[in-house]
Amino acid sequence: MYLRSSLFALIVLALFVSSAFGQSAGSFDEDFNLWPVDLKIGGTIIAVGGSNVPTAAKETFLRYVARRDGAIAIVKLSEPDKDSDKEVSSYFEGLDHDAKIEEYGLDNESGTFSAEAKKSIGQASGIVIVAQGALNKGQRTGFESAIVTLRKAIENGATLLVSGRATRLLGSLQKTQFGGLSVESEASGLIPDSIIKSRYYDSRDRPTLLSQLASSPRSVGIGIESETAVVLRGRKIRVIGEGSATFLLMANEKKPVRVLTVREAAGRRANPYETIVDLTAWRRDAIERTIAPFPADDPPVPFVENGTLLIVGGGGMPRGLMDKMVELAGGEDARLIYVPCAEEDEVTGPQRMVEAWKKMGVASATMLHTKDRIKANSDKEFLAPLNQATGIWFGGGRQWNMADSYYGTEAHRLMKDVLKRGGVIGGSSAGASIQGRYMCRANPVANFDIMAPGYERGLGFIGGVAIDQHFSQRRRQRDMTELANRYPQLLGIGLDEATAIIVQKSKADVVGRGKVFFYDRINNPVVPGENDFIALGAGGSFDLAKREVLSVPEASESDADADQPDK
Repeated sequence: MYLRSSLFALIVLALFVSSAFGQSAGSFDEDFNLWPVDLKIGGTIIAVGGSNVPTAAKETFLRYVARRDGAIAIVKLSEPDKDSDKEVSSYFEGLDHDAKIEEYGLDNESGTFSAEAKKSIGQASGIVIVAQGALNKGQRTGFESAIVTLRKAIENGATLLVSGRATRLLGSLQKTQFGGLSVESEASGLIPDSIIKSRYYDSRDRPTLLSQLASSPRSVGIGIESETAVVLRGRKIRVIGEGSATFLLMANEKKPVRVLTVREAAGRRANPYETIVDLTAWRRDAIERTIAPFPADDPPVPFVENGTLLIVGGGGMPRGLMDKMVELAGGEDARLIYVPCAEEDEVTGPQRMVEAWKKMGVASATMLHTKDRIKANSDKEFLAPLNQATGIWFGGGRQWNMADSYYGTEAHRLMKDVLKRGGVIGGSSAGASIQGRYMCRANPVANFDIMAPGYERGLGFIGGVAIDQHFSQRRRQRDMTELANRYPQLLGIGLDEATAIIVQKSKADVVGRGKVFFYDRINNPVVPGENDFIALGAGGSFDLAKREVLSVPEASESDADADQPDK
């Protein structure tokens, strides 16, 4: 009886350990279908809040058109009202340009655009859509007939300028009037996952826009004042004109309404957080507000069930660390993959990391890069190297790029499988932060803030931690204090440059010339006047699961030199 009881207790303990510790790296619970695949538009959209187009918006439009040396197509959906420019051609009167301008209207019989008009619109470098008066149902239908043409033109790099009542048609949802009733319907989605209110006045229109967001909480509300334009280029939005644009996200049970008012930048030194909006980040934050809160109140225990993590703070590599990686990955039999952290669609030319591996005599060394989430999820040829990989290195840059490319994809699952097989995953700078289930410092606008709504999910090779880099060199201690106070359930880890932790199971060994800082709000509460972290140099080790120091380094540091680049 005692033997049976003991055996049962061991089985229960094993199941508990497997559940608690294996979740961070051994499981795959990231959902591809939740997150956008259309991360940016190919061209430019200039959306004006009123009927009169600010001169700065016209000049911006002509500047982008001139880069493609093409024609301008002016598309009229309705006739001018008394408050707007009387003639469409007057948009560009007095402005320097040599583009050919053609004007198109709806066909009187069909109520749509003719095939010839669509062809010309699709080939134009610049497209102006004018709806200066109120749009009736037929005119909206006419606009809808041209959406496919407009979308293809934008993806091919065209610039679209929209003003008046047509501006609200750019979003994914619109509110229209039928028989005195207010009705919500789908719009073009040319500015994805958005609800746009033109002629916006905040105190008057915010409740209306929020009510629309309540029925479509995964959308971003955008209110554009008259005499103001927003410019969406790629994925970034800027404001031009005298007024402002207001961005809104719906509240949920844990997060209040998110509001940001953006104005035109006064100069090059303007605060980017007050003058630039990354639309993809806001779209992702809207999604976050409709699913289970992240990070969880009870995150996975920091534990690597199989394999090894090499996590470097940027600014150079600790001596011998790359030799260690190759050894862990199989030596001469190692099959290694370098994943750059790049915003560009294509990365070409020799990669120093790959060339260094080849000189070290490994069996295989290759680079893997894409900005296409569908490719990362389903392209068998692209995914093939991951099936046999024994080691992966993530390069430096801006970590949100790697989340964009791989989070929740089949490539992501196969990356986790490298650890399952006992392989090694390493990375420096951005390649360090991306390894945690929680991802630090991933705002696409700028990297000044350590917490970035919409971009807090890393690739999750280890759970229960938040990893920051370039730590002492960029004086990021206060940032990690802020994060630890906000999310005490996470163990904060800050890595100095040319410094790394080697993580196996829950043990983190420190190597390199600097220090690693551990922020533990559970076992080490803040004491006024004292450091709110534990700092360890080379030779020190820390148990990430138990949140306790295992060994303290000797006074003389080893591994003091940085002998390799961190990319």
